[in-house]
Amino acid sequence: MAQSEQLSRWRLILGSETEESFANMGGGGLSQDELLMDGALAAIYGGPGEGFDGGQRAAGGAGRGPSSPVISKWLGDLRSLFDPEIVAVVQNDAIERKGLKQLLLEPELLEGLEPDLNLASTLLMLKDQIPKKSKESARKFIRKIVEEINKMLENDVRRAVTAALNRRAHSPLPSASAIDFPYTIRRNLQNYNPELKAVIPERVFFFDRSSKINRWHIILDIDQSGSMGQSIIYSSVLSCVLASMSAVKTSVVAFDTQIMDLTPLCADPVDLLFGFQMGGGTDIAKSIAYCQGLIEAPAKTMFFLISDLCEGGNRAALLRRVEELKAAGVTVVVLLAIADGGKPFYDPETARRIAAMDIPCFACAPERLPELLERCLKGQSLDGLADQGKK
Repeated sequence: MAQSEQLSRWRLILGSETEESFANMGGGGLSQDELLMDGALAAIYGGPGEGFDGGQRAAGGAGRGPSSPVISKWLGDLRSLFDPEIVAVVQNDAIERKGLKQLLLEPELLEGLEPDLNLASTLLMLKDQIPKKSKESARKFIRKIVEEINKMLENDVRRAVTAALNRRAHSPLPSASAIDFPYTIRRNLQNYNPELKAVIPERVFFFDRSSKINRWHIILDIDQSGSMGQSIIYSSVLSCVLASMSAVKTSVVAFDTQIMDLTPLCADPVDLLFGFQMGGGTDIAKSIAYCQGLIEAPAKTMFFLISDLCEGGNRAALLRRVEELKAAGVTVVVLLAIADGGKPFYDPETARRIAAMDIPCFACAPERLPELLERCLKGQSLDGLADQGKK
């Protein structure tokens, strides 16, 4: 990299107040595109006098935020000058540093935002403040995120569930797509015809896809406190994929200090996400008690507690109820909250005590959720996944 290019990059990083210093070092000044970058970055990271209006504040300007057209232009500059990953970071910093909640409350601005998990989480927390004119734009923004996650998870989740389920039960109802070829061949080997070099089956066996008696029941008990934004988004997509599969029964419960059964909303992950009421206190024990009432066949029930484990209620009751589930034969997994960059966020003491019960308790990378499901349904160890979550 040429020295002039290095000087220009450092000048962009350090801001306009260093212009003279870099000129004395032989810097040739910024190009037109670099000046646009400088202005876009200064709006968020600049010092006093720098902002969305380029320092030309109105007479009463100290308490007056920038207008929507100014922010719209800034978003346009940002998207034209930087890669989407950088745009997402700067957008988040705009919310945090400048308090620009209007980015998430005005339809024309929402349409210009780069899809990002952190912004989607913030938007869900503000959903009750979204004006009527912006609600449809807000749903479109959330749907962009949902579709990206769905592309990552759906096929693998379906494959994992299909591969793991016990398909030994057979049905007398004929269906070509449901023929159990390996079992049919084994049961008819005595009918091998040497001349045809083929097995002539006396009876064909079919998988029983109509019976729901032995279906696995998957319960997702999801903490909706403020730290759970990213985990809630991933959990909602996973819930809807599972709910669309007749091979399993899916229940979705959300909790803070109150309990909401969101199972009826599982037809659409966006509807499900807008059903969450993010923020507030936490009573995990109360929610687990509700979920215990949903269990009909413990040995065929998988219970996922998705939480940061920051219990605002009775922690002893939480630990007792988790232990009761395990003792009853329920497959229990605790998935810890993930925050910025997929980092685990949780109460370490509660997590340690749950793990001491030999209950998997770890943060799982979203892309490994299908593997997690398959292992649970097959009764396999989650040790490898747990190790991955600790890194």
